Amino acid sequence: MDILKAEPNDNELLTTITKMSKAYWGFSDEILQEWEHLLTITKDYIEKNKVYKLLQNDQIIGYYSYFSTDENTIKLDNIFILPEFIGKGFGKILMNDFLKNIKQLGINKVTLDSEPNAEKFYKTFGFETIGQLESSIKDRYLPIMELQIEKKYNS
Repeated sequence: MDILKAEPNDNELLTTITKMSKAYWGFSDEILQEWEHLLTITKDYIEKNKVYKLLQNDQIIGYYSYFSTDENTIKLDNIFILPEFIGKGFGKILMNDFLKNIKQLGINKVTLDSEPNAEKFYKTFGFETIGQLESSIKDRYLPIMELQIEKKYNS
């Protein structure tokens, strides 16, 4: 199993993973079509952001992506896994890799807009829900979550 920086040409496969992972939660084809622009990973997106892919037996089975919102904050923008690998510890592998990477950057916090079905997952890593964002589905809200990063200073 490897976690490698995604290449721009991975965009179509990462888009497929994103759409299949969203569909796993039971969203209708109509809703997924409405979200098409939100679920599409472009070559430009991969070039402009930090995007890492998880490979098992040379197959991309998941990925995560993030970007800086300011000098002290990182936004975890995406973390998706193919449905057949959900619930088998691969999300934990991706999150641990993400947290290891960002702790080296000297930032203070991580933010994310969670899929409501994934809120509990993020809480296991210390994220706290600090607000909510209304989604395009009536009466559906995305938890806005935050993780404060402990500063470790070397003497």
